Amino acid sequence: MIWVTLLLLVVAGSALVLQNALMLEARTVSGSVWVALWLNSAVGLVVLTITALATDGTEAFARLAQGRLWVFLLPGLLGTLFVFASLTGYARVGATLTISALVASQVVAGLGFDLWRGTSIAPAQIAGLVLLVAGVALVFGARG
Repeated sequence: MIWVTLLLLVVAGSALVLQNALMLEARTVSGSVWVALWLNSAVGLVVLTITALATDGTEAFARLAQGRLWVFLLPGLLGTLFVFASLTGYARVGATLTISALVASQVVAGLGFDLWRGTSIAPAQIAGLVLLVAGVALVFGARG
């Protein structure tokens, strides 16, 4: 089962590169980063709404409405920040540096999250993180 999950992650990571390239085109055509972000969110919202309603019905939405709304709104804002930063990075520094910086920062934050949750971290994971950050520095330095 772990291989299926890893395959899903590889496909999603690769899809992110294509998504950002296509959104860069939407930004170029519209002349607005905000319209490109809107397009990304609008299409996602329609697909997810249809899927959620078909799979879980309205009951799941009703239960969600009973929770702390600000906690549930924050992921959408953070996701929008991620997409905005990705699109801005593609436009200003290119795909390679953008993806490198995003991946390294996610691994650093992920390590912090795992430590916060009490998950043990192996020395090899720390070494991998150091190498990953060093790789980003090399990618950045290679830009000239």
